[in-house]
Amino acid sequence: MTDFILSIAPIFLMIVLGHALRRGGIPNADFWNLNDKLVYWVLMPALLFYKTSTIEISLHFIGSYASVLIGAFAAAGLVGTGLAKLAGLPNPIASSVLQGSARHNTFIALAVAERVYGTEGLAVAALATSILIPITNVTMVSAMVSMHRKAGTTGFVGPILRDLGRNPLLISVLLGLTMNLAGIGRIPVLHETLGILGAAALPIVLMCVGANIRLRAMQTSTLPVLFSVIGKMIVFPVMIVVLSKLLGLTTLEMTIALLFGAAPTASSAYTLARQMGGDAPLMAAIVTIQTGLSFLTLPLTVYLVERYFT
Repeated sequence: MTDFILSIAPIFLMIVLGHALRRGGIPNADFWNLNDKLVYWVLMPALLFYKTSTIEISLHFIGSYASVLIGAFAAAGLVGTGLAKLAGLPNPIASSVLQGSARHNTFIALAVAERVYGTEGLAVAALATSILIPITNVTMVSAMVSMHRKAGTTGFVGPILRDLGRNPLLISVLLGLTMNLAGIGRIPVLHETLGILGAAALPIVLMCVGANIRLRAMQTSTLPVLFSVIGKMIVFPVMIVVLSKLLGLTTLEMTIALLFGAAPTASSAYTLARQMGGDAPLMAAIVTIQTGLSFLTLPLTVYLVERYFT
């Protein structure tokens, strides 16, 4: 566990550095807002396309891996939302609990996979991303449109398709997989350029994660935050281990999947909550608290699983 903590410590130090720089006004707030856009529209799509277009893909493995990830994702979301509904929480709060329970910070998971498990780990993590991005976006947008639509309104397929159609991460993954399955292979110059852009993605995005942490938002209702932590940091990882064992995944495959299950919820959940009628201050608190907790829970979860279940 000490080795694992030492391996991922630079990742969390990058997050802390990003937060410290933004609080210190270095260089300024506009810089971090523009960096978010650079990462979302250019750097991460480049990384995901590069990895998904070059990884060796087995259709049988994809089916098993998808079953593990989607099954654990569904269980976490159902538990979190179910707890919120049983507690009588209103829909804006319940939808934020749903996001906190089932979404994952892709960037932290990818960074840990590369840092600890090298190129092979990053390749498997890119495949996990290609599975989770579509199902996460479809589920979250569908749920939030359904929960927050006004009485008398009908249909929510249109808003869902519009959101998916302009998601650069989803588009890059689909293009990469299509190119991979078509057997096109690496394209000179293009893949070299994307490789350089992708290498810049993770360090920059980690600082952006830290820059977007809102410590003041932590003063909020305890119960919804607790429900989100139960779904994200207990149910999600446990179900990944159970399903991985049932479907016979290797230790590396299970561990990489576990990184997505044990990682904190996505920073972008705050933006989605604000845009679609969720409880944005609560969402900011959930993101901040889970990110802080993951400093301890992520290495602990991986350590326990590798020690007792492999």
